Amino acid sequence: MVSHAFEDGVLVVTLHSATDIGRRSALSREISDLVHAYRPSPVVVVLEEPATGGVSVSAVLKAHRMCNHLGVLMSVATHSAPARRLLEANADTRGTRLVVHARTDTAILSALSAAA
Repeated sequence: MVSHAFEDGVLVVTLHSATDIGRRSALSREISDLVHAYRPSPVVVVLEEPATGGVSVSAVLKAHRMCNHLGVLMSVATHSAPARRLLEANADTRGTRLVVHARTDTAILSALSAAA
């Protein structure tokens, strides 16, 4: 399940639960639609603990590539150290670096200051 909020000029997209491989494309499309709707606002994707598996991480990495293409700043917040390592190791390095935070509030504040 995905929810979103617009906090202080930052689009916050939260992935609440794990997804399977058959839903990865739909999840990527849902994130993409939100990014396009709130563009050029920065984006923070929050991976809650159940949503830190490989399929969710893959969808987030695809969203990061799309954000780079659009010139939209994107970062990720998750408490899961393994998910943070996976994101950092596989992030696209050709555009804006994907910043991965352990805390959501820090990710939002960082996105605000980077976009200012």
